[in-house]
Amino acid sequence: MKHRVTKFKSPEACLKDLEPFIKDGEHLQTGKPFKRFGGLRSRELLANWLICAAVNSGRSTASLIFTSDPVDGDGIIYDTDEKADFPTEHVLVPRAKPGEQRDIPTLISSAIAKKQEKGGAAYASGKTLIVFLEAGLGRWVPNQVARQIPKTDIQDVWVVGLQGVENGEYVYGVTRLTNNEGGDAPVWLVRISKDFDAWQAQRTQ
Repeated sequence: MKHRVTKFKSPEACLKDLEPFIKDGEHLQTGKPFKRFGGLRSRELLANWLICAAVNSGRSTASLIFTSDPVDGDGIIYDTDEKADFPTEHVLVPRAKPGEQRDIPTLISSAIAKKQEKGGAAYASGKTLIVFLEAGLGRWVPNQVARQIPKTDIQDVWVVGLQGVENGEYVYGVTRLTNNEGGDAPVWLVRISKDFDAWQAQRTQ
C-alpha cells in the first residue's frame, strides 16, 4: 500500500470507537461521514471491521486489517501477509417501513446492479462490494442469493447485517456471495460482547 491512509490502532480500539454507533442503530443508517477517517460512515467502518473479524477467525494471525481510502472509496481491506489490498464500495439496503413487503434476495441483487450501473466497468472493476443489510425482513438463504446475483465487473460481494441482540451481545452475520468455487457461500456469525471489549467469530457454513 503506497498511499497515506488512516487506520485504527487495533481492532479492539476500533470496536470501542464503534460502540455508540452500533447501540444507536439509527446512526448506522443516517450518520454523517467521519472526516478524520477519509469520509467513511459508521456503517462502512463497522462492515469493514466485521469482515476482518470473520476472516481473521480462521487464520493463525490477524492479517486482515482495514484503512481509509485516499481515492474516495469506502475503505481498503488489506492483507498484511499477502501485501494485497482490496478497495471497497458499500451500499445500504435500508430498514423496511411498517407493513412493507419486500424480497431480500431481490433487494440484494438490485443493490449490486445499481452499483455497477453507477459508473460501469471503470468504476466497478476490481472492487469489493459490501452490502449493509438493514431491511429487517427476516431470514434469507445465502446460497440462493449467490446463485442469482447479477453478472458485474465487481470482484467480490459480501453482505453484513445484524442478526439480533442476545443478552446485550450484538450478533452480526457476515456472508461472502462470490468466489466460493461452486460450493456453499461462506457464512460467519460475529458475536460482540456486551462490554464491547471482545468478540467471537464462528464460521457456520
